[in-house]
Amino acid sequence: MELLSRLCSSKPSASVSVSNPVVKNAGNNLARKRLQKELANITKDPPSHCSGGLVGNDIFKWKGAIMGPADTPFEGGIFFLSVCIPRDYPFHPPKVRFLTKVYHPNIDANGNIHVDILKEQWSPCLLVEKVLLSICSLLPDPNAKGSVNSIAHLYNNDRKLYNKKARAWTQKYAMG
Repeated sequence: MELLSRLCSSKPSASVSVSNPVVKNAGNNLARKRLQKELANITKDPPSHCSGGLVGNDIFKWKGAIMGPADTPFEGGIFFLSVCIPRDYPFHPPKVRFLTKVYHPNIDANGNIHVDILKEQWSPCLLVEKVLLSICSLLPDPNAKGSVNSIAHLYNNDRKLYNKKARAWTQKYAMG
């Protein structure tokens, strides 16, 4: 945890190398301890509009759920996500994808989520809970620059039709 604290409290430097074998081996134990703490926190004090927990007994496989935000086309929907956490977490981001189909510019046909915090903007300071909350806030507020499909064109040029289609998908795939 000391290494993680140093990384989160200072600017990245060339002297910190996550490819060091000692760091990799320590990372597995670090990841387990950190994830156990995160799981305890998310269970004890769940964030509003989302939740997460283990799939079976594997600390590295979680299932998330996001409630569609009010006053959006996603309202009333419950969207499930797969969260696969690497053994070198928190130095690399979890792989998160929607299991529920979603009509959204930043979510591809396979449910993969295309946002910077799950790629180049990942920080070891982020928590699984914060990732779920970020995805929850992404639903009503897509990032057009990070779009991966033609849905972004509709979102930018015909919001009424986009909302209608997103609502129809929510009703079909996330509401029962």
